[in-house]
Amino acid sequence: MVTTLKPVSPSQEAMHFQDSFSVVVAFARELAYRDLLTAHSHRRGQLLYAVEGVMQVRTPQGVWMVPPQRALWLPPHVEHEIRMLSKVSMRTLYIAEEEGRVIGAQCRLLEVSVLLRELILALLAEPRDYQPHSRAGHVAELIMSELARSPDIPLAIPWPGDRRLQMICEAILADPGRQFSLADWAGVGGASVRTVIRLFPRETGLQFRHWVQQVHLGEALVRLSRGDAVGVVAQALGYRSQSAFSNMFRKALRTTPNQYLRRQEKRRITLSEP
Repeated sequence: MVTTLKPVSPSQEAMHFQDSFSVVVAFARELAYRDLLTAHSHRRGQLLYAVEGVMQVRTPQGVWMVPPQRALWLPPHVEHEIRMLSKVSMRTLYIAEEEGRVIGAQCRLLEVSVLLRELILALLAEPRDYQPHSRAGHVAELIMSELARSPDIPLAIPWPGDRRLQMICEAILADPGRQFSLADWAGVGGASVRTVIRLFPRETGLQFRHWVQQVHLGEALVRLSRGDAVGVVAQALGYRSQSAFSNMFRKALRTTPNQYLRRQEKRRITLSEP
């Protein structure tokens, strides 16, 4: 995980995109490993996507890991910061508030189809302001159609408000494979085991072990997306065996890590074809 971060201001150009009369506008930005886009919000909704690299996005309500095959929908006015876990080629969309309601009023991690990816790249080649019946307008319509049918990925990591729990959660995010007992983690936050057991469901909606599992799933998708072998991922996350890790992964996401890897490879080949 990122330890030393370099704060970077949100792009002024991206801020100007908020004033466009177009329903959907696309924006590109290159960011370096360990860059931190400091907390900000937009009047428009944002589909946060990168064709290359991995981002960690934080809002007051939760944390999301966003590898290249995923995108995070951020409704209008949601404050967020973005941490670059690698070099990132961001290709993001800003969507007018009214039209964005069909995507949802809550943050959502979405599957990015090959078609949606190509539509985003196509809109980047168009002017920021365009007429509804122009080529760009038709591309924007197709984007909205794809987003309306994009499936959710249940990988939100809810964030607590209690300072003691926040200290524990930060430590787990920084080293998700650390083999600590619940008593050890409670000590990190200066709390008792009983307090952690009582507060976690109230603050996050999840039991402590289920919260840790969400962190493991997010980290696993990041590692698998960059090509790590299943056994390597299982070991890095502290699982006793590859089969134990695969069983957890399958129960949570209804697919095995190997099936996930095969889909990513098929997708990579499809995108590389002329």
